[in-house]
Amino acid sequence: MRAAEPEPGQLLSIGTDGWLAGAPGILRRPSPNHDARPGDEDPYLLVIHNISLPPGVFTGDAIIDFFQNRLDIASHPWFENIRDMRVSAHFLIRRDGTIVQFVPTVLRAWHAGVSVFEGRERCNDFSIGIELEGTDTLAYTDAQYARLAVLAAAIRARHPIRAVRGHEHIAPGRKTDPGASFDWKRFEQGAGGHETTHHSHHPGGR
Repeated sequence: MRAAEPEPGQLLSIGTDGWLAGAPGILRRPSPNHDARPGDEDPYLLVIHNISLPPGVFTGDAIIDFFQNRLDIASHPWFENIRDMRVSAHFLIRRDGTIVQFVPTVLRAWHAGVSVFEGRERCNDFSIGIELEGTDTLAYTDAQYARLAVLAAAIRARHPIRAVRGHEHIAPGRKTDPGASFDWKRFEQGAGGHETTHHSHHPGGR
C-alpha cells in the first residue's frame, strides 16, 4: 500500500530513535540489512543515490522487497544480477514523492559499499543514504526534489551533517549515481543554499 499524498511544503522530523515521525507520504518498511555504527558515531555525511528495479522501471515495490530481502528473483530475468546482495538505504524517495524509510538514521545502513570521503574509508560508518527512484540519465521529478529538500532539512536538524555527496563522488569509477540527471544546483537552492551541498565543492559537481 502506498502512502497518502504528501502535503506541499510539509515539514518532517526525525525522533531520537532515528525514525521519521508519521506524516502523509511516509512509509516505514524496516530492513534487516543494518547494524550499529562503530562507537555509535553521529553521522555527518549525506549520500545521494539512485535505484530502479528492474532498471528504468518505476512501478511496483521491487525496491522495497529488495531492501527487505523479499525480492522474487524469478519475477524478472535481470534480478539474477542481485540475487545474493544484502543492501539497504535509510530512505527511498519514489517518483511521486513518497518517502520510504528502511533503517533508522542512528543505525548503519548498507548503502555505500567500498567508499571514501576526505580520506576516510567505509562511508557507511558515518553517513546516511538516500535513494532516489530513477536512473543516471532520466530527469528526477519535481516531487522528488521537493521531498529531498524537506528530508535533508529533517536530517540536518537531527544529525550534524556537514557534507552532501553523490555515490559517484565517494566511489568514483565504481558508481555513477545519482548521475548527470541530478541537478545539484536545484538541490542546493531547495535546501536553502546550505554550504555543505554546494555542487562545486566536490569532484563531479556541475
